[in-house]
Order: sequence, then structure tokens, then C-alpha cells
Amino acid sequence: MILTICPNPSIDCTIELDSLNVGKLNRIANKVETYSGKALNVAIGVARLNEECFTTGFMFEDHGRLFEHNLEKNGVSYDFVYNKGSARVNYKIIDKKSMLTEINDKGGEVSEKKQRELIEKVKVLSEKAEILVMSGSLPKGVSPEFYGEVLSVVPENVKVIIDAEKENALCALKTRKIFMVKPNLTELEKFSGEKAETLADMVRCSKKYMEAGAENVLISMGAEGAVYTDGNESFYCKSASVAVNSTVGAGDSMIAAACVALKHGKGKAELLKMSVAAGTAAVTTSGTNLFYKDKYDEIYSKIFVERL
Repeated sequence: MILTICPNPSIDCTIELDSLNVGKLNRIANKVETYSGKALNVAIGVARLNEECFTTGFMFEDHGRLFEHNLEKNGVSYDFVYNKGSARVNYKIIDKKSMLTEINDKGGEVSEKKQRELIEKVKVLSEKAEILVMSGSLPKGVSPEFYGEVLSVVPENVKVIIDAEKENALCALKTRKIFMVKPNLTELEKFSGEKAETLADMVRCSKKYMEAGAENVLISMGAEGAVYTDGNESFYCKSASVAVNSTVGAGDSMIAAACVALKHGKGKAELLKMSVAAGTAAVTTSGTNLFYKDKYDEIYSKIFVERL
């Protein structure tokens, strides 16, 4: 089983404008609301690649049923720890140049009791998991140590993937071996404390994650593709040239494809190729919508992996 943990679900409000004029009146060309969160997106991406996925995490009473409906529509099973209040609302403003401006809310608070409840739920669910993904930010009332507390109850034989900000990632890496982390370039530079301008730089900076306890690093580079390394072998895959409608969810789509590759025992190069195909397919859809299988298949046939 592929299991994903979403500690901080979000209502993503995507607003499309001709251009963003700061300090002036802006008129909306299109507006879409979706009920998601990074690990929920991963689960949906796995389902769109025709694999079963189960998701858990915190959920909030206001709008919670809408999140569940979205998962049901995509064939994803779930079991959440419910809290009072509302999930955060993230505003994603996209102009005609495909420039993305994000404004993220914090959402409702989660009590210590509910945190313990989720840890116990993950302990039970992860016993049946082969691959587990924990990704995204944490809600109010939850410290970075929670990443480590959750992952400490996951059996050692489960391949754990994280996509998290530096503090959360460090707490996870201190707790157990992490099979893979997926930073973007900004996150890689922040974690390593170094600039990563070339592919060689990226491989070098990735070693900071490995020194902290990660076994593999998948670096997303937007339109330039991605790098995958375990410190000994490194691979690069360039994205296909596509029309970009929205970059939202591209990283989550990459992780979804990586999970499917791992489940089927694919090697490093094939994992990278599948990840880049899914991430590239995701940017062709509007708003926060993820990739579709037919577009994934089309892009997969056009891209190539090279050893660094």
C-alpha cells in the first residue's frame, strides 16, 4: 500500500489575472477553488497512475466533506483525524505570463490530543504500507518535532518520502532514515546553505540531506526538469517543452510517480523519468488540477534520462 499523510489540508483558491498590479485594482479573469493539500495531491496523482493509495492526516469540520468528496471522485481511500474549525485557504494568483504569487493562510489549530490521535492512526495504517509520503506544512499548535514523532512509529521496512520545509525536514531526518526527500532549488539552497547554479552544484548540495540521514534526493527544477541522486549515482532528465498553465501541484505529481516507480521496483533512472513526466504533465492543466494519464503517457514518450 502507498500511504500519504497530510498534516495541513488547504482550500486552494486559484485566481487568474491578465496581470497582477500591486496597489491597484485587479479584475479576476477566472477563479477556481479546490480542496487539497500536498499529500492529498500525491494520493490523487498515484490514483491517476492507476495505483491504489490511502491517505490520512488532520481534517477540519468546516468543509471537510468537500475534501472527502474530491478524494472519492478520484478513487482515493481516507481516514482523517477531525478537528473543529476550518482548513486554511491558500490564494494562488497566476497572470498571463504564468507567474505564480502565493498567499498562504494558517487555518485552524490542532490540539495535543488530536496530534496523539494521528500518531496512533499512522502507527496502525503504516503496518500495511510499503511506501509512505509525509509532505507539506503544519497547522497551528503543531511544532516541527511532530514530523519526527509521526515517522518514529512507521516500521523500518517502509520507504519514507518527505517534502517539507527545512525545520520539518530536519526533525524527520533526526528520527529515522528517510528514503527520499524532494526539494526544489530554493529549498535545496536553503537546506545546504550554498548556491546551486549547475547540475554538479545540485548534486554536491544534495549531500547535505544525505549527511542528515536521507538516502536519495529528487530535485525539482521547474521547466529545466529534475535531478536524482543517491550520492554515488546521479541522473538528469529535462522536461518536455509544453504550454504552462499552472505550476501548482507539479512537485506533488512528481512524488506520486516516484511512489508508483518504487512500488514496481523501477531503477533510479526510470523513477526520475516517470517523475519528470508527471510533473511536466501537471503544468499543462489549469489551476490546481493535477495531471491526467494520457498527457503523462505522451510526455513520458518524449523525454530522456542522462547519467551525470
